[in-house]
Amino acid sequence: MDLPLVWFALVVLCWVLFVVLEGFDFGVGMLAPLLGRDPAQRGAALRTIAPVWDGNEVWLVAAIGVTFAAFPDWYAAMLAGLYLPLVLLLLMLAVRGVALEFRGKKDSAGWRRRCDVALALSSAATAAAVGGLLGALTGGLALDRNGDVTGGALGRSLAVLVEPHTVVGALAGLLAAVALGATYLGLRTTGPVRERARSWALPAALVLAVGAVLLVMSGELPWVWGLAVAVSAAVSAAAVRAGREAWAFGVMVVAVGLGAVVGFLGRYPVVLPSTLDPAWSLTVDGAAASQTALQTVSVAALVILPGVLAYQALAYWVFRKRVTSEPVPT
Repeated sequence: MDLPLVWFALVVLCWVLFVVLEGFDFGVGMLAPLLGRDPAQRGAALRTIAPVWDGNEVWLVAAIGVTFAAFPDWYAAMLAGLYLPLVLLLLMLAVRGVALEFRGKKDSAGWRRRCDVALALSSAATAAAVGGLLGALTGGLALDRNGDVTGGALGRSLAVLVEPHTVVGALAGLLAAVALGATYLGLRTTGPVRERARSWALPAALVLAVGAVLLVMSGELPWVWGLAVAVSAAVSAAAVRAGREAWAFGVMVVAVGLGAVVGFLGRYPVVLPSTLDPAWSLTVDGAAASQTALQTVSVAALVILPGVLAYQALAYWVFRKRVTSEPVPT
């Protein structure tokens, strides 16, 4: 068995699950203050993610942990070149978690309003940070022949923030989160929030489809992958228009998931391109740990991964019913 390839597939899987599952969490966080016209409606929107948002964050830990265990050179280069974006990402995740958990701890309209603002801003910043991070990994870092990131510690981490791939990735992350959040709220709520979510989902899906086509035309996306993303987003838009909310969300998950996959498979077997010399890029086999190390962590993965997947599947099944956003007679 080609263990480096298996573990590379696991890295991609963890990132895709994080991007998709946390993507609609971020989208709900951004859209709740806009779609909810009163505290009850905003609370209804947030209750759709309340049981699952913290479990969804596990996949970021898994993605970083799997990279550390199976591809230590890739992990070292990624943290050396992107430590500032990663720190900002973790800080925004912390702010978002505090806003979600503390929102209902004080019976004050002003307190809830401030928490909602903090939640919306941190969700938007986190979605952009994740997209920018994946964009930066796609564009590559200044790796020398030894696989080390060159340049000053602060300068190299700041410079990557304004790279074209990072900026495009950040915009794509924001748009994907809005599209996922809108289709998710359309599926998981009733009443006014559901109707407003559908009105956001249609244009977001269409813009995502157009964006994929533009990236194909610019040469940033392979045409096969870009076409698949564009078609999936367009189908999701058609499903929104037809009122098929489950299809709209499911196909949007495919569109966003494919977009994340492209970032990792677009240059396979290269996992991190070198902007200094393509020959110095890190590859799957070159960045992988020893065969013994991969065999050892494979045993642990066989025990842990199924349990995490089963737990999350159970959580989504238990909390599968729609959340009411209209007033309920007493």
